[in-house]
Amino acid sequence: MGERGVFLAMSEMPTETQALITVRRDSPEDVQLRQIIVELDGEKAGELLYGQTVTIPAAPGRHKLRVDNTWNWKTIELDLKAGDHVRFLTMSKAGRLTAFLAFTLGGGPMYVSIQKDE
Repeated sequence: MGERGVFLAMSEMPTETQALITVRRDSPEDVQLRQIIVELDGEKAGELLYGQTVTIPAAPGRHKLRVDNTWNWKTIELDLKAGDHVRFLTMSKAGRLTAFLAFTLGGGPMYVSIQKDE
């Protein structure tokens, strides 16, 4: 893990033969609880706590990027070209009943989201 919670699986710059995928978790809308597991093509690429980022090198082609907070998961498909550096924002958000269930049962569902980070 690098400074300020930045994980780098390899080089921070894409090369002529690879692309990079960066997923960050620092939205003020995030409930800041639980880790978010990041997977690329079924392989674990990192776990993000609030404020952390992971950068993953990937070969050009079609890939499945999945985020999972162990309550809920989302998968997106993307096509990468050599030299691409695509960025995403992920977060865990509370459901409508989360506060009530957390108070009565000690926990409740949190939903994960992922979106392109422009």
